[in-house]
Amino acid sequence: MNSRNKKISVVIPVVNEEGNVGILHQEIVDVFKNNNLNGEIIFVDDGSFDGTVRELKEKSPVKIIIFRKNFGQTAAMDAGIKAATGEIIITMDGDGQNDPADIPGLIDKLDEGYDVVSGWRKNRQDPWLKKALSWGADKLRKTLIDDQVNDSGCSLKAYKKECFESVDLYGEMHRFIPAILKIQGFKIGEIIVNHRPRTKGRTKYNYKRLIKGFLDTTSVWFWQKFSSRPLHLFGGLGFLSSFIGFLILVWMAFDRIFFGNPLGGRIWPMVGVFMILIGIQLFVSGLLADISIKTYYQSHRETPYKIKEKIENS
Repeated sequence: MNSRNKKISVVIPVVNEEGNVGILHQEIVDVFKNNNLNGEIIFVDDGSFDGTVRELKEKSPVKIIIFRKNFGQTAAMDAGIKAATGEIIITMDGDGQNDPADIPGLIDKLDEGYDVVSGWRKNRQDPWLKKALSWGADKLRKTLIDDQVNDSGCSLKAYKKECFESVDLYGEMHRFIPAILKIQGFKIGEIIVNHRPRTKGRTKYNYKRLIKGFLDTTSVWFWQKFSSRPLHLFGGLGFLSSFIGFLILVWMAFDRIFFGNPLGGRIWPMVGVFMILIGIQLFVSGLLADISIKTYYQSHRETPYKIKEKIENS
């Protein structure tokens, strides 16, 4: 079945985007109309304190999810995705820099056998500092995680609905959705998309998001390599530490017995014992992590955000 004939859900997290959301909504409506697309538009307000919600309430058709406070872009995206009823989910930013005119191209690329299609802002229209920080984060991501995309930070992406049947988003994980899905065996594609300069409002990107992104990169790397076998990581490190500690103690014993060198006042025996204890601790940590991973897979977790209100204008 041609993906253009399927129901499309466009999910847009927003916070303090008064002046942008109305224009963006109309652009998406026009794209739907001009390309004969059937779908819904879902805005998730992440604790705005300007006129964003008021502006959205004047639009139709639209679904609006309003958070009780600011929980972050990833939480807003997760809530929108869970509320989506379409067979294909399009995610994009609410600042107007992503171009809705690229939506048909993303959908068409899915028909080439991909489960996810990511936008690539090859010609970014951002301040140099933001581009420099993004470049550094991208290099780190590519070093630790191979998700087969050039621009993981681009929110403009298309997904088949089944991609999110067992995925919960948290932290700053929206940047790593392709990596998470690749771990699960989904096929990732990419197309070059238009990127427009911000004309209204202020960017939400700052150093705090960069730090969170680094921590989440490490988390995704761990899940990619050891999500089902944490004991292999911690147990391996524990064995290596204990083995080195054992060799140090054997060396000390050999030195004392055969060369008669006293051990008093020497630090190496203490280092050997310390490394063996560290190794045991790492091994036990691996066992506990293994139990925690199994519990994670068997339990249902509460969402890390709270919804205040849902509005639907048809």
